[in-house]
Amino acid sequence: MCGIIGCVGRGDETLDTLVHGLSKLEYRGYDSAGVALANSHIDLCKHSGKIADLREALSERTLSGSVGIGHTRWSTHGPPTDENAHPHQDCTGDVAVVHNGIIENYQSLRDELVSAGHTFTSDTDTEVVPHLIEDALEAGADAEDAVRETVDRLEGSYAVAVVVAGCDSVFAARNDSPLVLGIDDDATYLASDVPAFRDFTDKVVYLADGEFARLNGAGWTVTDTDGNVIEKDIDTVQWDPEETGKSGYDHFMLKEIHEQPRALRQCLRGRVDELAGTVDIGDLGDLSPTGVQFVACGTSYHAALHGAQLFREAGIPSQAFLASEYATATPPIGDALVVGVTQSGETADTLSALRAARRRGARTLAVTNVVGSTAARECDHALYIRAGPEIGVAATKTFASQLAALNLLALGTSTTGDARQVISALRDLPGHVQEVLDESAAQEVAELYQDANAYFFIGRGYQEPVALEGALKMKEITYKHAEGFAAGELKHGPLALVTENTPVFAIVTGDDERARKTIGNVKEVEARDAPVVAITDGQSDVERYADHVLQIPETHPRAAAVLANTHLQLVSYHTAALLGRNIDKPRNLAKSVTVE
Repeated sequence: MCGIIGCVGRGDETLDTLVHGLSKLEYRGYDSAGVALANSHIDLCKHSGKIADLREALSERTLSGSVGIGHTRWSTHGPPTDENAHPHQDCTGDVAVVHNGIIENYQSLRDELVSAGHTFTSDTDTEVVPHLIEDALEAGADAEDAVRETVDRLEGSYAVAVVVAGCDSVFAARNDSPLVLGIDDDATYLASDVPAFRDFTDKVVYLADGEFARLNGAGWTVTDTDGNVIEKDIDTVQWDPEETGKSGYDHFMLKEIHEQPRALRQCLRGRVDELAGTVDIGDLGDLSPTGVQFVACGTSYHAALHGAQLFREAGIPSQAFLASEYATATPPIGDALVVGVTQSGETADTLSALRAARRRGARTLAVTNVVGSTAARECDHALYIRAGPEIGVAATKTFASQLAALNLLALGTSTTGDARQVISALRDLPGHVQEVLDESAAQEVAELYQDANAYFFIGRGYQEPVALEGALKMKEITYKHAEGFAAGELKHGPLALVTENTPVFAIVTGDDERARKTIGNVKEVEARDAPVVAITDGQSDVERYADHVLQIPETHPRAAAVLANTHLQLVSYHTAALLGRNIDKPRNLAKSVTVE
């Protein structure tokens, strides 16, 4: 979850480069931050709080060095204090380390080090790393070997970056936590994610588990655990650095909600032929699944629920599983295709689930946004959603693109009678989303119900995952209680919580049996004096029973899910804005969950 940055070759600009990189990575964690520069000694500054707090602390300090590392933290071991902020040092102060992940054997290592006379100043698992390096250096190892020996002793997930006083290099290693190099003509960068250095270069090298990197003035080398040099491909990032800015919007989340039409066009481009009524995802090969198991977490799990419905509708047995449960209790797989839905491609629980499936001999497919991510590299196949970088912690455009990509996957690997209608609806989807963005009354609804005690979201069929996602968005950024339900479940317990101060958002599209049954649920809450907000395409008479209506264009039910979700994103956003919440950086959360 934390963000790591390192650079070599920027000279006097090293400190500014590190802090700039941290500002681009703050979505990965914002409990505390720090930097360390290496010269004949280590200059270090760290501070609890956000990057702005670190900047203020640095304004009162003078740090020098042309080799450096930085870190922005999401707390796992120990609270967000100055002492627990990274980088961490050894007893001599000659080693500085930043780390993302969890070192599972840290307690035994710490006990060993304390017994040997080392003094610890933090509650973190990370602090064992510099002390282990210190011991190796004192035993005669050079800096690189000392780091290698230390990494060999670590168990768990980690991405580590190290600087040593008197050494002109940054050393790094990874296992189950992302690291990527940025390659420029006269400088080399290291980070948890590309936005950290995208303003300086578009050339990247993705490190794999077990690989070790050394960055210095001569360039960069990647080696395996035995020290053998690995020839790595240099990839080119396709998106522009301006895409990680706010572009005049008050928040990244609002910008990314409004980027959904473009994200959907990118997802669909070159993959659908409306005239022929076909979908082309031929780069995946002939998957022909006889069964599908989806694994995912959070928002991606809601997209997976949508995907599972698509395949079941096509006659292919399909289920969606929470990745954290799947990884620890893997169900029978048979010859099912296992699909991991993960925006970052680095979600720890989803990677564990995919690896469990592969150990069982299953074919795996990653539906992800990030080229070169761990999921994309480890799975047999990868389907990219092409949403572009998403900085806001609460997923918005990536969810819309996941739904579109899963529709393409279902259409491209199975047969359905209304394929032409679905393809037509997908082609219309970017324009329809823009129509919702232009005309939504979400802000007025938010103003009316910003003080509600709780919020309920209900839907059936394709709209049930949207109800769950609407509730999650409300919880994530407003800190208000919200729950999503399959509409029919409302009367099996949750109805006891419904009052005149619990607005119910009912997603009703079409005029089929599902719509009519959901209207019945609307009448049930109306009878309990709950205000009702209907998200509808106008085909049913739900408006008769609703206090407020958020209209979507008439379209296929699959595409209607994306349109209804857009309204709910806006409702949550405007509610959070009215409540004065930190929308892009909600408390206790980070963008990419890379620890289990």
